[in-house]
Amino acid sequence: MTMTLRRHLTLSYCLAASAAALLLVFPHAPLAAAQPLPWQLCNDTAGNYTENSAYQANIRRLATAFPDNVSSSSPPALFATGAAGTEPDVVYALAFCRGDAEPSVCASCVNMAFQWAQQLCALNKGATLYNELCTLRYADWDFLINTTDNRGRYIAWSYENVSATTAAAFDAASGRLVNATADYAATDAVSHFGTGEAGFDETYPMIYSLAQCTPDMTAADCRTCLGDIIRRTRPKYFAWKKGGRVMGVRCVFRFETYPFFIGRPLLQLPGPPGPPPANMAPPATGRGRVLAIAVPLAAAILALTVACFCFSSRRIQARKTSRIPYSTHPDGIQSIDSLLLDLSTLRAATDNFAESNKLGEGGFGAVYKGALSEGHEIAVKRLSLGSKQGVEELKTELVLVAKLQHNNLVRLVGVCLEEEEKLLVYEYMPNRSLDTVLFDSQKSKELDWEKRLRIVNGVARGLQYLHEESRLKIVHRDLKPSNVLLDFDYNPKISDFGLAKLVDRDQTQGVTCHIAGTYGYMAPEYAMRGRYSVKSDVFSLGVLILEIVTGKKNSSFANSEESVGLLSLVWEHWTTGTIEEMLDRFLGRQAPQDQMLKLVNIGLLCVQDNPANRPTMSSVNIMLSSNTASLQAPSRPTFYSDAYPRAFQSTSKSKAIMSPNEASLTELEPR
Repeated sequence: MTMTLRRHLTLSYCLAASAAALLLVFPHAPLAAAQPLPWQLCNDTAGNYTENSAYQANIRRLATAFPDNVSSSSPPALFATGAAGTEPDVVYALAFCRGDAEPSVCASCVNMAFQWAQQLCALNKGATLYNELCTLRYADWDFLINTTDNRGRYIAWSYENVSATTAAAFDAASGRLVNATADYAATDAVSHFGTGEAGFDETYPMIYSLAQCTPDMTAADCRTCLGDIIRRTRPKYFAWKKGGRVMGVRCVFRFETYPFFIGRPLLQLPGPPGPPPANMAPPATGRGRVLAIAVPLAAAILALTVACFCFSSRRIQARKTSRIPYSTHPDGIQSIDSLLLDLSTLRAATDNFAESNKLGEGGFGAVYKGALSEGHEIAVKRLSLGSKQGVEELKTELVLVAKLQHNNLVRLVGVCLEEEEKLLVYEYMPNRSLDTVLFDSQKSKELDWEKRLRIVNGVARGLQYLHEESRLKIVHRDLKPSNVLLDFDYNPKISDFGLAKLVDRDQTQGVTCHIAGTYGYMAPEYAMRGRYSVKSDVFSLGVLILEIVTGKKNSSFANSEESVGLLSLVWEHWTTGTIEEMLDRFLGRQAPQDQMLKLVNIGLLCVQDNPANRPTMSSVNIMLSSNTASLQAPSRPTFYSDAYPRAFQSTSKSKAIMSPNEASLTELEPR
């Protein structure tokens, strides 16, 4: 059985049909309205199969064989195609991974894709599933014979526009890069995969792109496939957009203003040309020609003399007024030196750390709002001299945050280590942290149901990136509302990686004697035995979800005379069928009750006592995004009041910091 692996993304929205074609279009909703990965397209055929049928058995045969065949393909193209069974129960399948994925990660992605497809497209004979790193398609008809069949495309674009003054130039630059990357991918005889970057301007120093076709296509067919989706989508959907992507069964492309692929780009284009020179005067003759040469030469000599005179005095000032590296390339960050900023610059930005600019204070120090001379707003985390966050924890946060690139992770701008000061500089989040809004009786009214869903989905996507999709596998260990920052549109960004742990891809858990975190959000196996894993973060997310739905803080019960935690109360009401009494009354007037109950169910699944029973973050995102996936019944969680001895209370008791998603559509075409 020959096999081929690849990735797909799909989603379902509004349907418009015609005799010639079928187009499924999602409204131009804000980024937060789009569902997180994976996206599924169900039943491009007209039939269903039954449980325990021969057709289902053939799907499971492919699901068993595909992950190994994809990861061991030779040459290493991360691609597999195949078929299982005989008519009328034969199943055809195709899968492939992004060209920068590790084979083991690719195999895991395809394995999960089969599970997701069968859950999200239950009993459908045909399913297409697009994930960040892999694509899967299976059907009851032989779509493999046509290597140029790219129907069922998923299209997504950034909600944010570039400025009107640079939009035309940006579209031209991104278009050149996308097409050059497509050319590179088409000529790559092994995997038909390409990545690229091109310089642009000070706001967006680099534009990044990716293009890929399935390896069984010819170079000409690959370029035609890519050219078709580029030509059809860029003018219509991506004009002025900071990023966008098109995913198809046979070819894909994507561009962004941040690095989203692994490793250095395979193609580098120069930045756009500078402004054209001023109109030249007609050539002179005779004496005029002598003057035309002599006068500029004298001026040049004079300018050079002045420059030499001023150079030494301005040399020091130039360093002090240097721009903060707002878009540091993560691959270039090999040491702290590449992120160092001047103390004088940060003193000026924060008015010498004025009390009026203080945003809040946590266990490791205070956070100040600042404004750079260019107008960029920043948040400066000033570690106290007595802070428990030492050099090693500081380096951890620097290296991790600087190398991570995701819309739902806070962006590190730089660091300052001068005069015994330890300062971390982040992008500024105007709506501060989730706890300052959610647990305030007045401000919490700003968090309507749409915003709360946006926050839950964003945090879940950020954790999935940390656990499964980034080049590093990271356990945050201190996820809580004060470490979820909110931008202008209440999009969440996970912050504070000082306690994060980097683990090997194949490592299931680690053990530490230094238990640090926040009481009320730590998983019981971590708090009592020092065992941490990605499931520790899942537990913390579960607590966060239950707080968001109920509007109640878990730790607010810990100090009460009853000593009954939020999890205990939610579980009691869940099992007695009175969970409505625990839901935030403010939401009751605007939120669909079935959706609120769904979030409670997901939250309880995340806080189950046994880590093995808790879902992975990819599974959580499937449950959050799907209206058809069935949810399991949760088991009883561990209650904090019984499980956590006082010895395991937080080492970072927080007053805390007060503190881009995509719109999308899927194209369907008849076969």
